[in-house]
Amino acid sequence: MIPVPLVVCVMAAWCAVYLTDTLLKSSVKHRNTYESWLASRGLMLSPFHLRWQTTMFNRLFAYCARINPHALYLWFSSGLVFGVVSMVGSVVLLVRTLQQTLAQMTTDNPRMAGQQALQVVVRTHWTGLHSLSVPGVNLPTSQLAYFFIALLLSGVIHELGHAVAALREQVRVNGFGMFVFVVYPGAFVDLFTTHLNLISPIQQLRIFCAGVWHNFVLCVAALTFLFLLPLFLFPMYTTGAGALITEVVQGSPADGPRGLSVGDIVTGLEDCPVKGVEDWANCLSHLSHTPQTGYCVPVASLQPSWAHGRAFKRLDGTMDCCSNNSLTDLCFSYIKPQDRNSKEREFACMPVRKMVTGTRVCRSDEDCVTHSHTASVCVTPSLENQTRFIRVTHPPNTHMLFVGYPPHLQYAVSLTNFVPRFGFLHLDLPVFLETFCKYVVSLSGALAVVNSVPCFALDGQWMLNALLEATLVTVVTDRQRRELIGFFLLLAGSALLAANVALGLWMVTAR
Repeated sequence: MIPVPLVVCVMAAWCAVYLTDTLLKSSVKHRNTYESWLASRGLMLSPFHLRWQTTMFNRLFAYCARINPHALYLWFSSGLVFGVVSMVGSVVLLVRTLQQTLAQMTTDNPRMAGQQALQVVVRTHWTGLHSLSVPGVNLPTSQLAYFFIALLLSGVIHELGHAVAALREQVRVNGFGMFVFVVYPGAFVDLFTTHLNLISPIQQLRIFCAGVWHNFVLCVAALTFLFLLPLFLFPMYTTGAGALITEVVQGSPADGPRGLSVGDIVTGLEDCPVKGVEDWANCLSHLSHTPQTGYCVPVASLQPSWAHGRAFKRLDGTMDCCSNNSLTDLCFSYIKPQDRNSKEREFACMPVRKMVTGTRVCRSDEDCVTHSHTASVCVTPSLENQTRFIRVTHPPNTHMLFVGYPPHLQYAVSLTNFVPRFGFLHLDLPVFLETFCKYVVSLSGALAVVNSVPCFALDGQWMLNALLEATLVTVVTDRQRRELIGFFLLLAGSALLAANVALGLWMVTAR
């Protein structure tokens, strides 16, 4: 659900800004002064849209365009090849995504398929970038800052590519600017259209492909930084020692006096070792899809618990023998040592922490006989089908005992692979860097893919037009026919993207 307070605050802020703008422009006394102030600062204001344009970065762009001309030629020529390949690849990707979405809609509940839907909707033209998403629906409100900063960075790098490529091809840049549309930031460059129309189609293609090329390079750079992050942070943080708890959701199964705490290092889930966050997720998934593990308990310790009431069937057919719903006792099943041939299971309600502390895991009684010098039996918690009993190892504390659905434990905590070497280091620094890099990879990659689509008002429109002019001029000599071919290709690409966006948003909001 979209958070109502956030929507109210955004709408109220825009209404206040637009009302102030309207009052000042309608004022006889302040109108000229106000409009002169806006013009001198390159500001333009319209409903839910604030735009700022400046020429202060033109010298910087010109300087970048003069650095090693041969290297820049190779750089933007590589971008041209990437742009053409990505234009074809984006169409293939959208077709496959549309097929998967339609298949998901016809086979499963859309509420369960929202994670596979298109997360970011982008609308771009060659002089600007406009990005749309839905905070609170497909974007956690706690991570809005990551989203907006990564989106703005991706947009600036995108437009930087256009600007430098244009100046290298002797196309004048009128200015660079940024904008806010509702709550979404973006960037744009204003190119001199007359110069752009005078250069060759190949030169135009280098300019139009430079944006998606720079987004791709930024995506690769962020991925490389993310991969090398343990090396960069090695002097201050160590990895491979376990998964460090950075947050525990209040009231969750992991909360409580004997639960997990911020700063704890999880090293194991039952007999599954945990060396990092990925191991944590894999272990929980493994425990969710495998039968409940048992525990080797001395036969003598079972005798005092045999008289704890009769076992009874739950609604799902499993057995329970702790009818008093004790927080310290749990129903266990086992086979009597003297009746192992019959395979008939007995049930006993036993104090869970006392029974499983320091005991080995087992799958059958044979596992206990092999590793124990005393007569032992393999007891298994008797739980509902989807429920698991899990011992969480987080030394030097005693085991946290969890009874429930394993994904609930996964969502109850936030973890990181990085353990501080010194007490004064902040736990959240690696988390911030990891999360920001992941958003940059996601958003910059999405902009590269979506802007490559041959669609009206996207970079792909100008890329396709320039490509057709460069390749079909000898095959289709009539310019109007080439434009007609381009129009129908753009129409098909626009319909494909629109179908993906419409179905993707429906799948996301239907959760």
